Amino acid sequence: MTIVSIKAGTGAELRRIELSDGSFFSFKTCYLPPVFTDESLCIPGTAEGRELSAAETAGFRFASTCLRAERAALRLIARAEQTVSGLCRKLERRGNEAACVRVVVSRLAGAGLVDDRRFARLWLETRLGRRQDSPRRLLSALRSRGIGREDAAAALQLVLNEDAELALLGRFIEKQRRLRGFCAAEARTEADALRSLRFSLKSEGFSPEVIQRFFDEQEDGA
Repeated sequence: MTIVSIKAGTGAELRRIELSDGSFFSFKTCYLPPVFTDESLCIPGTAEGRELSAAETAGFRFASTCLRAERAALRLIARAEQTVSGLCRKLERRGNEAACVRVVVSRLAGAGLVDDRRFARLWLETRLGRRQDSPRRLLSALRSRGIGREDAAAALQLVLNEDAELALLGRFIEKQRRLRGFCAAEARTEADALRSLRFSLKSEGFSPEVIQRFFDEQEDGA
């Protein structure tokens, strides 16, 4: 297999290549595998007529497949914020090779186009204003979307300041009271009910400081 022609594309890394078997396709040099130690194979005006090994031919085709996956990924990113795992899954469902998907998504993440912490922060910001969840349930929802534990926790800590957590706690209690009395039915006394409520809130991930602030404000308003 030989290179018939190779031309530069619109970007610094983009190339258009024609091979002696009649195939004609675009690729990005950044997606060429490590087998390409000879960079002159990608230089227009010097690579024409060069003989390619089977590994080099496969490498050009791999880079071309990665370019197609990248274009599909950028279309998805343009529509909505993506997670690393979610974008990989969507690209593979669209028929892109898993090996190419991993390379492409890793590069896009390195360029900041895919960011799990940014996704988690934006998702939390839209969720906190209109839902009655707890910190534990918010973390669980992020994990179910493919966000790692560390990234999910960091985003929650960034978004959920003390005032926001207090407001969330109040909404959460009201929701649980409407649904099932939030443990009050099992309590024999008011003191039992308060202890049960505190324990339940702590198990839902609310901080001790915010729980105490909530009860202090309830007493002040009584």
